[in-house]
Amino acid sequence: MTTPTLELIHQHGSVRNYRTDSVSEDLIRQIVAAGQRASTSSNLQTYSVVVTTDSEKKLKLQQISGGQKHISQAPVFLLWCADFSRLKRICEHQGCNLEPGYVENFLVGTVDAAIAMQNAALAAESLELGFCFIGSIRNDPEKLIEMFQLPELVYPVAGMTLGWPVRSPKIRPRLPLDAVLHWEKYQKDDLLFLEEYDQTMIDTGIYDGRQVDQQDQDPASYGWLEHSARRSSKPSRPHLRESILKSGFLLK
Repeated sequence: MTTPTLELIHQHGSVRNYRTDSVSEDLIRQIVAAGQRASTSSNLQTYSVVVTTDSEKKLKLQQISGGQKHISQAPVFLLWCADFSRLKRICEHQGCNLEPGYVENFLVGTVDAAIAMQNAALAAESLELGFCFIGSIRNDPEKLIEMFQLPELVYPVAGMTLGWPVRSPKIRPRLPLDAVLHWEKYQKDDLLFLEEYDQTMIDTGIYDGRQVDQQDQDPASYGWLEHSARRSSKPSRPHLRESILKSGFLLK
């Protein structure tokens, strides 16, 4: 059984080449409004979106994100943030005290933003727009907080480029369903699935030139297993925790 929605989901691919055509404010509003229809914890809606089309800001975002050229090339960049600042204002208005510094609240804001992002992404694809999530904006959250004047209790979760694709994106293989779907209890005997997927990813050529710490390794032997292990074992964004603490989340 299939539906237009299922077909759209299975055609997803990140877009890293955009036409110069602009994206109207009306379309951006439609896409973010679709994000708002996503599930949200206790209807708190603890997220906000900052949109920029400014060339200088996009270039700075590109530099923060390791030089990914599609960030400055895309006509629109959306910064998705977890936001407890609005909730703090509501609490003060109602005579209550907000206690934001618990891990649960940190998770609520981050998950709320992530779910809304995915809803918005699906809406964008339904309008024939392309996008790419940018997690590397977390390389330097403090610069983003300054650049977009984010108030206390607001921190960046991820970015999102948006525009009209130059061409249809390449659809990357995903892990076999049996590697992620468990029945009744967690199954750890998944090495065969992972090795098969590893070879599938090698065959796509996607890791050619993207080897972590092994730039001279033959791409024919460098696949998802090696790439994932090396990415996961390297320290990533060591200043992120400090930035979150400075934003007012004194995690308890």
